Amino acid sequence: MQVEVEQEADGRWIAEVPSLPGAMAYGATRKEAIAKVEALVLRILADKVEHGEDTPQLSRVFSVAI
Repeated sequence: MQVEVEQEADGRWIAEVPSLPGAMAYGATRKEAIAKVEALVLRILADKVEHGEDTPQLSRVFSVAI
């Protein structure tokens, strides 16, 4: 899943996974924002599996856009 990261005007970093609606997290640093969104995505996917919902087929779990 592609992780997109950018710095907001107020200095915070935001990371999101566009292919998974709602997968967005803020952090004080770029690294923190990425870690938070990765954890969120894993929780979302686990919830989908738990409820028998379809999950995306993945060859890699995460890749971060530079």
